[in-house]
Amino acid sequence: MNKLTGLIIIGLLVVGGVFLFNKNKPTVEQEKVSTETIQTATTTTPSNSIKEFTITAENWVFTPSMITVKQGDKVKLTIKSIDVTHGFALPDFNVKVDLTPNKEETVEFVADKKGEFTFFCSVICGDGHLDMKGKLVVE
Repeated sequence: MNKLTGLIIIGLLVVGGVFLFNKNKPTVEQEKVSTETIQTATTTTPSNSIKEFTITAENWVFTPSMITVKQGDKVKLTIKSIDVTHGFALPDFNVKVDLTPNKEETVEFVADKKGEFTFFCSVICGDGHLDMKGKLVVE
């Protein structure tokens, strides 16, 4: 009887651990909603000024997830993580910064080449890390 009781207790601990471990994971529907929502930011200021954007990083999503500028624009990004440590990388413009929760980081660069460029989280931040991407469009 002691072995059976021990096995039951171990089984309950394992099941409880699995529930606790998966407690904060988003459901499939939540992930689908966040990846289908695309917010775009554009500016219409004179080409000799700085184009400023504020980006938030949280739970595997950058908001806005798309930024549009013109070739030659000076771009200033203010980026803030809302939840956990994330990273922001835009390798085509030599941009990479680590994001501490609730602390803003600012990066500046010149959008000197046309095209669509992917920015992404460069710090492993959980199950949705590989989906944490956005796009810079340079027209």
